Amino acid sequence: MEALDRVVKPKTKRAKRFLEKREPKLKENTKNAMLIKGGNANITVTEVLKDIYAVKKPFAVLYRKKNITRPFEDQTSLEFFSKKSDCSLFLFGSHNKKRPNNLVIGRMFDYHVLDMIELGVEKFVSLKDVKNSKCPEGTKPMLIFAGDMFEVNEEYRRLKSLLIDFFRGPTVPSIRLAGLECVLHFTAVEGKIYMRSYKVLLKKSGCKIPRIELEEMGPSLDLVMRRTHLASDDLYKLSLKQPKALKPKKKKNISHDVFGTTYGRIHMQKQDLSKLQTRKMKGLKKRPAEKAAEDGGVSPKKSKSA
Repeated sequence: MEALDRVVKPKTKRAKRFLEKREPKLKENTKNAMLIKGGNANITVTEVLKDIYAVKKPFAVLYRKKNITRPFEDQTSLEFFSKKSDCSLFLFGSHNKKRPNNLVIGRMFDYHVLDMIELGVEKFVSLKDVKNSKCPEGTKPMLIFAGDMFEVNEEYRRLKSLLIDFFRGPTVPSIRLAGLECVLHFTAVEGKIYMRSYKVLLKKSGCKIPRIELEEMGPSLDLVMRRTHLASDDLYKLSLKQPKALKPKKKKNISHDVFGTTYGRIHMQKQDLSKLQTRKMKGLKKRPAEKAAEDGGVSPKKSKSA
């Protein structure tokens, strides 16, 4: 036990930089995904993994060799690959008679499987089959989800969260209009999930705002949900916990109404309004008789100088 618990310090600067990249941060790095081919994967599953890898690049690792593993029975190999390649997302492809054209999409928390969902591929159109132009590598896609099942059903709601995690790409402070090139559309209807990918074309419209057209570019998938392995509510809540440094500090004595107007409360000492200096005006100026009455006597007349 002592040998396992021992912390090995890096001996070179390169090893030190490597370990620093994997240390916990306030703002985590972009999540990487590993795409693993099972021991009995067929051509369809292999092409699906290649196309998803093309969409996810450069934040993905594709394992080209076959790996004999079953994620729902034994998860140790997935956790080993996750730690080795520093990937918190995975897509595993396999094929057999009971579950043909099978995909398992999931994510990790602290290098352990958090949740995963098994999907079956019923129809697949590859990137090669669509002869239209493609988006460049590393394009951040726009994600659209259609269907009430993504909001009503807990499994579909978790699948939506998983797909957002998988395809969202890096977090950027701003986006230019020309950078909105790729759209991934997911539709849940009648127990099936339809994935379509489009390229955004900006056309002339005669005004400042361009006319938008969508051109299908692939890949295109018709999926059906099979088995699920979802994390418990406590573990899922723990995985969403944010550090205190990232939480916005609450400002005192500030409130907002329903229209978004900000109100602030200022605390001041009690003021003596009798000594308040106001604007001087001739009409409000007191006469000598009024001043004398206030003083309680008649003011003496000025003596004439001889």
